[in-house]
Amino acid sequence: MDSSVPGFDLGPGHKLIREQARALAAEVEPFAAEADASSGLHEPTRAALAASGLARHAVPAAYGGNSEILDPLAITVIREALMSSSAHLDSLFGVQGIGSYTLAVGGREALKQYWLPKVAAVEAIASIALTEPDVGSDLRAVQTSIEPVEGGLRVRGRKSFITNGGAADFYCVLGREDGGYSMVLVPADAPGLRTRPGDDLIAPHILGELEFDDVIVPEEYRLGVPGKAFSLMLQALAVFRVSVAGSAVGLAQAALDEALAHARTREQFGAPLIELGSVSQSLALCWTEVETARAMAYRAASLARTDPLAHLDYSAIAKVSATEAAGRVVDRAVQVMGRFGLVRGSKIERLYRNARPLRVYEGATEVLLDSLARRLRKAGA
Repeated sequence: MDSSVPGFDLGPGHKLIREQARALAAEVEPFAAEADASSGLHEPTRAALAASGLARHAVPAAYGGNSEILDPLAITVIREALMSSSAHLDSLFGVQGIGSYTLAVGGREALKQYWLPKVAAVEAIASIALTEPDVGSDLRAVQTSIEPVEGGLRVRGRKSFITNGGAADFYCVLGREDGGYSMVLVPADAPGLRTRPGDDLIAPHILGELEFDDVIVPEEYRLGVPGKAFSLMLQALAVFRVSVAGSAVGLAQAALDEALAHARTREQFGAPLIELGSVSQSLALCWTEVETARAMAYRAASLARTDPLAHLDYSAIAKVSATEAAGRVVDRAVQVMGRFGLVRGSKIERLYRNARPLRVYEGATEVLLDSLARRLRKAGA
């Protein structure tokens, strides 16, 4: 299926970025299954991402990046291409961005000069630490504390289900301070910071649990305004949430491509499967959902470039639309492929597992729909 004709007219610059991302995806494809089975940093994937230069799109130009202001559409287009090959590759690229965004926007200049060029070159792995053992979507309930003390800022608490936990070189940490919310950068080698591997997931992922036992970092490691950094964290989610929609579109397109190739070559009842009405209609519905999700993802990403927080609703709509569609598309793809869709180690099996977490992380479907519903109630008041 030709995915080069989306329902949104990409300009020449974004088309070039898409071709570069597709080239990287093709390079990683031979070892994508190995990478996606890894719960630690897969070095060949990291090296390929570094060599491609695509991580420069996750960092501002002043620090070795590609654009003066991060371009959510470019990030979304890249993630669409990468996820079609490897979830590990997609996550590694995406978290370089969201993991360093609060530093890029709210960090001191010296701190940005030290870390961000390394993030752009994939010489340093970034992470953002938000969720806790008892706190998932309700981030206002975090219990980790950030407190000014002699010698800097003291961080106490635990963070859970942290992407790149244990593999990252630094963590941008959300915590409470004087009744508000603050953020601070904690290097991975800071005394008092302990990490351990997170739970095994149905779709393996670099996941870690963090414990901050009276970790002291310099005041200069603060991100944003003391007690008022919740909006900084929301801005990071606003920029990168829509890119998850791009990932979902890439996964759904890959599932459709797998099913379509099978239906064209597999014969039953004396004809290719695709000539059976129920099969061809199922594939047509998949195509419809992929293109619809792609158009919404691109539109929301282009809006997020101008004012991410003002267009957060559209990012939520795009994420819900694309991730829910991906789940339906990959399920139909498995059904079209019959017993061949159930083979452990096949690409379609990997896509099936990788589709499920998309509806949970960076805003679960139910949480996003509840937020959208509240906006509708306010609009009608």
